[in-house]
Amino acid sequence: MPSDQVPVAMTQKSAFARYLPITLIAIGAIAAIIVARDYLSFEALAANYEGLQAWQAQNQILSVVVFCAVYILAVAFSVPGAIWLTLIGGFLFGTVAGTALVVASATAGALLIFLAARTALGDGLRARAGPWLARMEDGFRSGEISYLLIMRLVPAVPFFIANLAPAFLGARTWTFLWTTLVGIIPGTLVFISIGAGLGEQLSQGTPPNLGVIFQWHILGPLLGLAALAALPLVLKATGLLKAKS
Repeated sequence: MPSDQVPVAMTQKSAFARYLPITLIAIGAIAAIIVARDYLSFEALAANYEGLQAWQAQNQILSVVVFCAVYILAVAFSVPGAIWLTLIGGFLFGTVAGTALVVASATAGALLIFLAARTALGDGLRARAGPWLARMEDGFRSGEISYLLIMRLVPAVPFFIANLAPAFLGARTWTFLWTTLVGIIPGTLVFISIGAGLGEQLSQGTPPNLGVIFQWHILGPLLGLAALAALPLVLKATGLLKAKS
């Protein structure tokens, strides 16, 4: 092979390796939307919950493995309606175990899409965006923990946005990981609690109130936690806390 073709081949191989993860996620997301849209709904759960509950009782360890694997893939592929998986977690495993399984699985899935997006799009986006993105990154990094926690705590921020935006803004992997793990606990606990009492609603054919998280007695504490997470940003803006260089 001529020497001038080596860099081209290496560049093509590098580009293939860079875009492969995000391409697989995109393909998986399309397939998951087509396949899962008929299963992640109240009607589907109401028709199958007794069989699902019986299967879980007979296969306790396997049910945990399958549930976690499905949840990780649902998050990584940003499957619409994945909230029903959280409810199923509460329904099958109870409040404590369900919360632990969902938080761990959601964090793992979020990390997968974060790493894929950062690998595939991060460098190219920075190269094309110019100085304005660098300024955004600087502002983000100066309050990285606060921004990441706020995105997780405020229910209005879609989960997939909170996974992708930090990748584009150069978030540290470890910081993204632990803030996701901690930040999703309150909201997850709300929906797991709904799921834990889902059996009676399913038997009655009454859909659960998924908007409960926006009721003030629940939304207020979540916004309070978000405000607490934003406190370092406020202190830096007012000069009461010196920003890290």
